[in-house]
Amino acid sequence: MEQGSTPQDWFSGFLPSRVGPARVSPTGGLAGKLPSRSERLALKSSLAAELGLPPYRARFPWWGPDLQTLRDTLRAAAPGPDPGEPVLTEVGQGDRLMSLLDRPLDQQVDQGAHQPLETGSHRPLHQPQGAGSDLGQARGLVLVLHGLGGSSQAPGVRRLGQLLQRHGFAVLRPNLRGAGPSRPFARGSYAAQCNRDLLPLLAQARQLAAGRPLLAVGLSLGGTVLLNGCLAEDPLGSPSPSPFGLPRLDGLACVSSPLDLVACSAQIDQPRNRLYQRWLLRRLHQQVQGDVPDVLHALPRGPAPSIRSFDAHITAPRWGYPSVEAYYSEASPLARLLQGVEAGIGLGLPPALWLHASDDPWVPANGTEALAAALTKASKAGTAGPGHGAVLITSGGGHNGFHSPGDPGTASWSDRLVLAWLLRLVRSPC
Repeated sequence: MEQGSTPQDWFSGFLPSRVGPARVSPTGGLAGKLPSRSERLALKSSLAAELGLPPYRARFPWWGPDLQTLRDTLRAAAPGPDPGEPVLTEVGQGDRLMSLLDRPLDQQVDQGAHQPLETGSHRPLHQPQGAGSDLGQARGLVLVLHGLGGSSQAPGVRRLGQLLQRHGFAVLRPNLRGAGPSRPFARGSYAAQCNRDLLPLLAQARQLAAGRPLLAVGLSLGGTVLLNGCLAEDPLGSPSPSPFGLPRLDGLACVSSPLDLVACSAQIDQPRNRLYQRWLLRRLHQQVQGDVPDVLHALPRGPAPSIRSFDAHITAPRWGYPSVEAYYSEASPLARLLQGVEAGIGLGLPPALWLHASDDPWVPANGTEALAAALTKASKAGTAGPGHGAVLITSGGGHNGFHSPGDPGTASWSDRLVLAWLLRLVRSPC
């Protein structure tokens, strides 16, 4: 017998472009921003149906948040040999990131699918030219960014990438600093806000796209990294502005992504998540094993006792934060997003989709719910401008799980939802 779930999802109206930086505590006043039960019922919509998918339901035998979360670990599909072509990105001080580029598996895209995409500045993208033209008739280039402890080889990254390839997209699978194949090329490790690495990567991806739409999908912490990169202001004299004066991305999807790192750290530190946290910490400890001794001495012997401890001893000081509290506050995009929406100046993002499960055992859904309520309020009040975003919160799915009985075996329900969202963006002007 299958255990179903009814989605709670929100679809905003239209949102304007960029908003400046905010220095607001990511958890301040959050409880008062969450929608009530009656408001949740009023905010339900049919986003999944609009994108051509049925509501999410759990797939036997992966019932409950933990089995959904662990499914890819317990029964990972064999993705086959990795055909990705290595792409190196210079990020300064002799460090480089390694990404893998996958070309579309089917070049026979339908007529009209490869149309110039209107950007936030209302400038059409140029037609393919130069080095990126060898991507053939790709609909666009999609970055698929891994989460904490992951890499370009993670099962979810490979599976989503192959689905996108089958539907005519080229895919770029980056490895953040310290992750996977990037480890030999860059010192240190990444963070939820690592713009000095991400911005050169996005600039290079824009050149690889050569006028095609440049889209991105962030899985778990990968979505947080992408959000922070899109919200970053170009510093004076930045070596990596977006080529052609275009936005860094033309579309974005975040799956199970933390918006509030304080709440996320507290959640993963709960006793029920002890095994999850131990697994993550082992992977993080492995990523810093090759680092210089004085950095490793900051850690207790063996893996750190908690994610917060790891961030306090390693992540925060490496990325220039005076404390873990400062890191969590500045690297949490929720406060800035809420401030922009509530001030009537929008998210400051390209068209964006957030997908989250309310039973996510790692990342609380409260932040995504608060964002959904703010977007809906702005839409009803008519205070939003051009652009749009969507939030879908299901009552099941775990953390980056979403394995449904309708899945073909080569893609999860969330993979198919993200694909439908990206196809909508490349087929329609924003």
